[in-house]
Amino acid sequence: MIKTNKKLQRIIITTGEPAGIGPDVIIMSAQKKWPVELVVCADPYLLLDRASQINLPLKLRSYHANKTASPCVPGELSILKVLLPKKSVPGRLNINNNDYVINTLKRASQGCLNKEFSALVTGPVHKAILNKGNIAFRGHTEFLSHINKCKKTVMMLSNSKLRIALATTHIPILSVPKVITQKSLCDTISILAKGLTQYFGILCPKIYVCGLNPHAGESGYIGQEEIETIIPALNILKKHTNYEIIGPLSADTIFQSKYIQHADVILVMYHDQGLPVLKYSGFGQSVNITFGLPFIRTSVDHGTALELSGTGLALPNSMIMAITVAINMANKLHEKNIL
Repeated sequence: MIKTNKKLQRIIITTGEPAGIGPDVIIMSAQKKWPVELVVCADPYLLLDRASQINLPLKLRSYHANKTASPCVPGELSILKVLLPKKSVPGRLNINNNDYVINTLKRASQGCLNKEFSALVTGPVHKAILNKGNIAFRGHTEFLSHINKCKKTVMMLSNSKLRIALATTHIPILSVPKVITQKSLCDTISILAKGLTQYFGILCPKIYVCGLNPHAGESGYIGQEEIETIIPALNILKKHTNYEIIGPLSADTIFQSKYIQHADVILVMYHDQGLPVLKYSGFGQSVNITFGLPFIRTSVDHGTALELSGTGLALPNSMIMAITVAINMANKLHEKNIL
């Protein structure tokens, strides 16, 4: 459900990998009525071609920063033009279009910084093709953090059943224990708590924390990270903050309903410790949120699904949720006169 707000928002959307389903799910999402102006940073010919391929109506109107925002009617999008170097074919990656992906992200990000847009919603990228083209890209979270010179950001995925945040993001398992420090955990939890308060109105967040090792280290018999790093960090936060922190708890029990029903968020230590649980509970029904950026950013919970691109079989649920959450987060800031 979208909360109403008197000031009309502009939401900027990037297509991600042009050969993937990003354009498809954006066009599908545009078939419903939105109380905002949806602006897509994209090649207009890519969107029009894809709309024809999936047999959906689409009208594009030019985006003008100096004009008052007005809501798009169903089947309509505003377009902030960024041209593809090469025509995109659904399902076929083209290394020559890598710069397009990066340029749309940079332009959309800059527009959010300039207050042109209230939030950024990103479509899925294909990390392998970007890296193959010598563009170091571990993920949207890391890339946006880098170009916006953020010291620390936090990835959180959310659906109707639970919220899961990550202490580390897209790094090898071998690197996880080295990256997790008392300072990094304190910073992560502080940013996470601030985001939950600022954007979701949770004044005293209950944050449940996973251990790193099986059975949360079993009192040191299965690893020392809990004793040496995690518990001291949590104790520091308990002493100096007003939010509730529970843990570390074992990853094989923390996702039981008796914990989930009380937790505002569960913080896991690495990507695959928590996200398989969230995606099992609601894949395609979840949204990816980045806390710690100087603007609101949400995204879909899925990849490029090249095999579905241009077929009309992709589902727009996660994109619709990402746009909805972005609007609600922006409205929350407007209520506080922050935007």
